[in-house]
Amino acid sequence: MTERHQLYIYHFQVFFFFFDLPLLLLSSTCPVSSNYFRTHCTACQDMPDFQLIDLSCNDLVASGRDRKPNALVQVAVIDPHKQHLVSHACTEIVEANKDPLFLTGVTFPSEYPASPETLVKLSVYDAKDKTQESVSKHFLLCMCVSFLGSATFSVGDLLRAKDERLTLSLRSSDGVCTAGTVVVSRLKMGEMEEVDVDQITTDIPSQKVSHVCRCTSAACQNNTLPTDTARLMFKNPVCKVYRFQTMDSKWMLVREQMEECTLSFSIPKQLLALYIQEDMSRVQDLKELGDLSPHWDNLRKEVMTRYAGIISSYQETLAEMDKINGCSFKPSCCKAQKSLEFIPINLHTQRMRVTCPKKTDAFYDIVTVGAPAAHFQGFKGGGLQRLLSRYEAEKKSTAYQCIYYSPEHTAKAQEVLNIMSLLQPLITRLVDQLLQAAHEHSSPGLRDALKHLSDKTEQFVHTLKDELVKSALLALHAAQPGYVSKNQKSTRAQSQHQGEPLSLKHQDTIPHHKEYDEEEWDRLWANVAKCLNCVIAMVDKLQEEDNTKQDPVPEHQLADVITSHNPGDWREQLCPLVTRLKDCVMEVVEKAKRAMTFVLLQEAACSIPQGFLLQQRRDIVFSQALAALACGFVMRLYAGMQDKGFLRQLHLVGLVAQFESLLSTYSEEFGMLEDMEVGISDLQRVMFKITEAKSDDLSDLQPLVCGRRDHFTVEVPLPKLVFHTLPEEIKEGKLLRVFPVLFNVGINEQQTIAERFGDISLQERINQKNFETLEAYYKSLSEKVPLECLPCFQTQTDIKELLETLGQNVVAKKKKNVEILWTAGTICRRLNGIRFTSCKSAKDRTSMSVTLEQCALLRDEHQLSKDFFVRALDCMRSRLTQGDIGQWEDPEAGAMTENKPASRHFYPIALLLVSSHLLVVWLILSLVFLLAKYQ
Repeated sequence: MTERHQLYIYHFQVFFFFFDLPLLLLSSTCPVSSNYFRTHCTACQDMPDFQLIDLSCNDLVASGRDRKPNALVQVAVIDPHKQHLVSHACTEIVEANKDPLFLTGVTFPSEYPASPETLVKLSVYDAKDKTQESVSKHFLLCMCVSFLGSATFSVGDLLRAKDERLTLSLRSSDGVCTAGTVVVSRLKMGEMEEVDVDQITTDIPSQKVSHVCRCTSAACQNNTLPTDTARLMFKNPVCKVYRFQTMDSKWMLVREQMEECTLSFSIPKQLLALYIQEDMSRVQDLKELGDLSPHWDNLRKEVMTRYAGIISSYQETLAEMDKINGCSFKPSCCKAQKSLEFIPINLHTQRMRVTCPKKTDAFYDIVTVGAPAAHFQGFKGGGLQRLLSRYEAEKKSTAYQCIYYSPEHTAKAQEVLNIMSLLQPLITRLVDQLLQAAHEHSSPGLRDALKHLSDKTEQFVHTLKDELVKSALLALHAAQPGYVSKNQKSTRAQSQHQGEPLSLKHQDTIPHHKEYDEEEWDRLWANVAKCLNCVIAMVDKLQEEDNTKQDPVPEHQLADVITSHNPGDWREQLCPLVTRLKDCVMEVVEKAKRAMTFVLLQEAACSIPQGFLLQQRRDIVFSQALAALACGFVMRLYAGMQDKGFLRQLHLVGLVAQFESLLSTYSEEFGMLEDMEVGISDLQRVMFKITEAKSDDLSDLQPLVCGRRDHFTVEVPLPKLVFHTLPEEIKEGKLLRVFPVLFNVGINEQQTIAERFGDISLQERINQKNFETLEAYYKSLSEKVPLECLPCFQTQTDIKELLETLGQNVVAKKKKNVEILWTAGTICRRLNGIRFTSCKSAKDRTSMSVTLEQCALLRDEHQLSKDFFVRALDCMRSRLTQGDIGQWEDPEAGAMTENKPASRHFYPIALLLVSSHLLVVWLILSLVFLLAKYQ
């Protein structure tokens, strides 16, 4: 077992088996509300340096004389308007140290006055149990924290002090006893390069760590991003800055920046509008089918009623979303809220920027989001994967009399409709261009227009030659009133003659009736090809006649020769032929459209009502997945704008988007994983297109979504100056592919139950299938793009070796094999891909994974000292740096949470052991609670 694997196992299992409490981290996964950001993390741009301070204490006296304190410092300032103390920030907890050096610095937001008279109050507490830092405020104050002392100083005192450093005595609550001293110093990031390692060590070796300060300054932001566009896409930045020692005793500067993404709402809104538009178009197509027999007409009415219900529901949801202003993400406490079910949960971006002496800065991006799933609809019947499989198996046995079409036939029908909707107007435009070239007597223009017209018309004819179109026309003919009555009459007569009862049977196959002329459709699309041949022949004839009539003339007389011809001759001769071509195309389109609409009617009729519910569920899951993918694509595009190798890879092959899932295969999360699998797979239908923005206005830089359910295109506008630096293929509008892959490894206590008593075949199948996709992507990439275009890393492991390792781990029967996630993530970064990390709500497990990955990157790529690894990990995972004790409630809820004990159903065993009867009762109650919770 490798050291990396051991670290994964240790940090994940220790957390999830010994603590059942949420650990909110200041990372990309931190689900802090927008109000919290605006109140406590406003931008500190143009802020004086003296508003950054760091803290340490000396000679602290714990409440219990026989132990060293677990110290933390609460920072408060005096609000100049309300003239009372405002809790502002809190350091991390330093355990068992009477002389703690706090890793967390303090940043004062711009709403606080920057005058020398500003008063700051420091309150030092002793947290008796650090594991309780996740518990709510009142429980912590009453049970776990004792007040040691406080001190007050003004900013002016700090600025006037020697070396801008103050040593203040801590006074206890009675104002008499001295509980120790607190040291306040002005933090200057520019001067920290010269700080000697020994100057910040303490009597505990684990304290030998760099300072850290929180800031939301623009200086912390990535300067490679277009500023205006970044402000549009990413909001409420929060940054933590650290300095860690490397193995060669030098210092690296590490910046973590987490932001909310506005695409959380804008993408789902656009998708909802497209869903509504598509369903309304389907209703109109059904109306245009014409007269149908009573049976088919009743089915059509029922399907239209179902579509009307979906349209109404989506319109209500869109109206509710339009009422929400200023929100950039959906917290996990709202995951089951119906009006927000299309919004991804806790969608955040995180960038870790590493600056090392005499080296180029390195950036590591990751997107964190809650698992795309239909939480409002629940998971009692399973997730999409199971529901769709069951639905396809049961569809043939539907009670409705309809013609069964396979999913492939239905998809083909939708594809034919889409191709016709694209090609028919395109052929019309090309015909107009041909006539315009004939009017101008331009031989080159005539040849070009004819070439494009021939290509598109041949594609059009090839599409309509499909057998599905012919068979659907036969079925539609059989559904017409006159034909059905005639067929029923002959059937009734035959039944009466043979003495058999008359009955209607479910049609399992596409009917073929002798009364219908099957060759009629072949003649129709053949007429299109014949008309095209006539146009080609006429153009050849006109150009041949023009060449024979014209004798070689001097160049200066060429214009006179051209004007001597009647410019209307060519147009007049071509016009009847191209008009006939357009009429034939229109006739074929009308018939094929009605036939394919009839196929979709069968699909919809057989789907009542389960199919419509599944489509809604699929829409919801896909909306969440697409919002996350669009966010990751935009972030990756901005980061690689100056990387020619990346841009070449982008348009030649596309990007891999690797989704890391930490869901268990037990209880509700099993259904979530089934939803997520389908949602991620559906992202294969998405293409990206980079366009030039109409203007530099922020509203024109918003990504746009267009298309239908079977194919969506996300257009990403870029400012004019940036757009013109892109390769020609991208500027010409080439569609860019994304290859989504999903790897899942459950790591919590529910996964332990699943591995011992449940079923993990879903996880195994997902990992195996997506490994094959990732392997195929690398093969395609290596054939089309030189490996020099890929990023360089300090670890020289070949990508082929990593893929072999991943393949071995995928097939290995190993419990909680997190090496799969680590190897897949490493391969994704090596391939210039987009990294996503998810769990149920993108909080606890996601935070643990992201912070562990970041520290591992610092160790492997930037030589982070081994002595600093665990300390750096603890610092990144510290929740208390987000605010004071008053902020120790769940910041998502925006209000104080209820007091909850660390374990909500395991009662104190010591009390229960008094009586064996009580112990039995306790065991029974605990078992009942577990069964109720996980079923």
